[in-house]
Amino acid sequence: MSMRRWESAVEQQIAEGMRRGEFANLPGTGKPIEGLAADHDEDWWLKAKLRAERLSYLPPTIRIRKEVEEAREAMAAASNESVVRRIVDDINVRIRDINRRGAEGPPSTVMVLDPDAEVAKWRARMTE
Repeated sequence: MSMRRWESAVEQQIAEGMRRGEFANLPGTGKPIEGLAADHDEDWWLKAKLRAERLSYLPPTIRIRKEVEEAREAMAAASNESVVRRIVDDINVRIRDINRRGAEGPPSTVMVLDPDAEVAKWRARMTE
């Protein structure tokens, strides 16, 4: 089949679909196409999917910082010292892993947490 005949067949199918109303009421009808004026980004589709699904991606060396913050919040809400120590042990395993692997992204500057120091902070908050 020549290119010209193929184009005609495709155009004919589109015209038939339009007559049947198969293109009516499609999502986005009448709205401008997003991102046309922006610089070309090869990952536009991935970023749009992440936004639509309310997901995010952070390099492991950045994500660990957020995990340390979350661990500190969990320690502040802990009911006893053993829970604080377990949280410290868990986050320290992840910190050591990131620091040892040299994961993608900026270098990790996160140091392991001192369990005794974290317990002391927890005790101080408990007596306030």
